[in-house]
Amino acid sequence: MHNLAIALHKKGYKVTGSDDEVFEPSKSRLKKYGLLPETEGWELQRITHDLDAVILGMHAREDNPELLKAKELGVKVYSYPEYLYEQTKNKIRVVIGGSHGKTTITSMVMHVLMQNNMKFDYMAGAQLDGFETMVSLTEDAPVAIFEGDEYLSSPIDRRPKFHLYQPHIALLTGIAWDHINVFPTFENYCEQFGIFASMVSEKLIYYEGDKILQSIAALQEGRIKTFGYNTPDHEVRKGDTYLKTAEGEIKMSVFGEHNLQNINGARLVCNQLGIPDADFYKSISTFKGAARRLQVLASNGSATVFYDFAHSPSKLTATTKAVKEQFAGRELVACMELHTFSSLKKEFLPQYEGAMDAADKAYVYFNPHTIQHKKLEPISKEQVKEAFGNENLEVFTDSDELFELLKAMNWNDKNLLLMSSGNFSGKDLKAIAEELI
Repeated sequence: MHNLAIALHKKGYKVTGSDDEVFEPSKSRLKKYGLLPETEGWELQRITHDLDAVILGMHAREDNPELLKAKELGVKVYSYPEYLYEQTKNKIRVVIGGSHGKTTITSMVMHVLMQNNMKFDYMAGAQLDGFETMVSLTEDAPVAIFEGDEYLSSPIDRRPKFHLYQPHIALLTGIAWDHINVFPTFENYCEQFGIFASMVSEKLIYYEGDKILQSIAALQEGRIKTFGYNTPDHEVRKGDTYLKTAEGEIKMSVFGEHNLQNINGARLVCNQLGIPDADFYKSISTFKGAARRLQVLASNGSATVFYDFAHSPSKLTATTKAVKEQFAGRELVACMELHTFSSLKKEFLPQYEGAMDAADKAYVYFNPHTIQHKKLEPISKEQVKEAFGNENLEVFTDSDELFELLKAMNWNDKNLLLMSSGNFSGKDLKAIAEELI
């Protein structure tokens, strides 16, 4: 929301906002542009007939007093994705969706377009080198690139966000059940991607290794053009990954099978926007990854500490496997935090079976207070261990205990992979990584 506020401010709009608490980095960035509210909380006098629109964040409540006042006055209320569409309805819209990889592919496409001096609007789910904000809306860009999240649009609009963008070109990376609090069954979750595909007006690109996506794409054949992609030909030598292409071998700055698939998907998107393969490969070779995706926290000659946003079973499996395969000669210690609503729900835990089997040592942490805060049924260490199905896996409910164990290890010829959508209950992961190695 703060990125959207800055983008609209830069476009020349008068922007005001409200929140009951503003956290960093939003606070400093809003202050830089003179957009930080003078007071926190909700004040009805902010809502008047003079407003052109109210943009409603996902985490506001239905009974928010400012929202109720806006509705009473008849002020137009948009959800976040609804307003992005409103701002780009006369542009070519490209939407990247899927249960995993969408932030990375969106970032890859943005990186390549920027390298090739193409003007475009965008919305991405992570900070990217070379881009000050995660949202940009302009008058003159002919194209808009959006990350297509399947989560709900707003507290008063229960449609998945990506159902509101009406894309001309879309890409789907794969389907792995997520957001159990909103989509209680796998079938219901898959249905949202089928609806999305039916909304694409021109071209659908999809990962053809996913059988569900194959079925979804098949239903659209004849109506629109469909393109499948897979893992490109490549080789790993001495910890570096090389793509084998018609343009010759291209050394990559990112690694892992999922990232290579992401590159192939991004290439097809860029092709549709007029970027030939030769220009794409030259540009993508300098892509160093999106924030919080296999981010290097510290490294020396014989050890590297990675942090990754991975938290769902499919992301956990792919990320653990990628690091182990890239550094086959090093022992891999993998730690993950169960932090999201889905991951802490007893009924969802069995989805994690085998998700950390690629690691030589595997540790899982969860905070019982987080479970209480989310008002979920308590889970036990034993339930978590059984769900992962790994006899060698250890479960912790005290993050101090886990990190003391890590500090006691010899990190010669070892890699550490820290995976969480949180921070292991307030740990400074960068400082810990530097201390370890």
